[in-house]
Amino acid sequence: MTVIQESPAASSADAEAEVLGLYRAHLSKGRATLAELFGSHMEVASEGAWLTTSDGERFLNAGGYGVFVMGARHPIVMEEVERQLRTHPTATRILLEPTVARAAEALVSVLPAGLDRVHFALSGAEAVETGLKLARAGGFKRTVSMRGGYHGKTLGALSATAKEVYQRPFRPLVPDFLHLPFGDADALEAELAAHPGEVCVILEPVQGEGGVIIPPKGYLKRVEELVREYDGFLILDEVQSGFGRLGEWWGADIEGVLPDVLLAGKALGGGVMPVSAAVATRKAFRPFDKDPYVHTATFSGQPVLMAAVQGAIRAVKEERLVTRALDLGARLLPAITEIAQRNIPDLVVDVRGRGLLIGVELVEAGLAGELLIELFNHGVVANHSMNGSSVVRFTPPAVLSDTDVDFLLNSFDLATRDLVRGAAKMPEGGN
Repeated sequence: MTVIQESPAASSADAEAEVLGLYRAHLSKGRATLAELFGSHMEVASEGAWLTTSDGERFLNAGGYGVFVMGARHPIVMEEVERQLRTHPTATRILLEPTVARAAEALVSVLPAGLDRVHFALSGAEAVETGLKLARAGGFKRTVSMRGGYHGKTLGALSATAKEVYQRPFRPLVPDFLHLPFGDADALEAELAAHPGEVCVILEPVQGEGGVIIPPKGYLKRVEELVREYDGFLILDEVQSGFGRLGEWWGADIEGVLPDVLLAGKALGGGVMPVSAAVATRKAFRPFDKDPYVHTATFSGQPVLMAAVQGAIRAVKEERLVTRALDLGARLLPAITEIAQRNIPDLVVDVRGRGLLIGVELVEAGLAGELLIELFNHGVVANHSMNGSSVVRFTPPAVLSDTDVDFLLNSFDLATRDLVRGAAKMPEGGN
């Protein structure tokens, strides 16, 4: 009897088809359709700046929505997590537990002085909810967020996320939220002056999902001054911009801002575990200090997550990844700008960024989607921007080697050339 051995390629294709079917059956038909646009590839392994698919292809990961500041499976983070897994991964939350205390101490050590009370959570949206609840508990019943801002999709966070398409199905949302133009300090002052002592302001130092929108110089500091002048409450959402992404530990550091609450997430778990945090001043945290049960979560501060936090902070410090992010950004931004202006001058609106948060804005959203596919075809994973659909966003890790940088720039060069060829053919297809 002859045994026919299935080729690895055939096995991979079968596995991809099976997983695609499971997505359709149990997860999301829309996600399945999106996966098909990218060839139905299935990611199965990752290390550093690279991920590997089931068919053995490797892709440079310049996406991940800001999670991979230190790349995937960083050895320091993995060492901490694996040790905790072998000893005590999940705690009762009744007794004292050392990893959460040490993780809080480590996190406070790299934050602006004055932020020293920590509530750990899992997702960025949970951190946002924590900040909003601290504001409400402190008597701040009105909330101002910024147009184009993104703070998550749980009910309170969604109320702050100023995007009609995300809000519409879930209205009515939390009341007394107002959205103002990002960068307009005069509009903010008018609202604060009309309601002194009542307003919580939540904003990002750089709007990531908004399409890498950088505010005017001095804006963040002016926001802080206005909030203090009118006895308000300030939440700085650094879930994406923080932990070295901008070439500083935090966006707050760029202008020396001290918010009442700073929100961290994404990279906080070292690219290994889902962790977020709301870190507050003692005054802002007072409602939670009074009653330890007023705001809780089963998996808040669990030991294996806290091991990842400690490992992530160690990795950034020991490998000077904040400085590395600044230096890499200074190299990548002008190079990406030059390539875009040379290859797609009629299709690109702007290239902007800070550190390793870089956005390429196209003249229309459809072209941004096409550029993402062309980048993927040339071995690079990037992201769209949920509140700025015409912007392709690069959030590469700070562990890129010189060879990785060259690969990214060469792939962007090839992708933009292919984008021009594709755009030239579009009228012939009737699109």
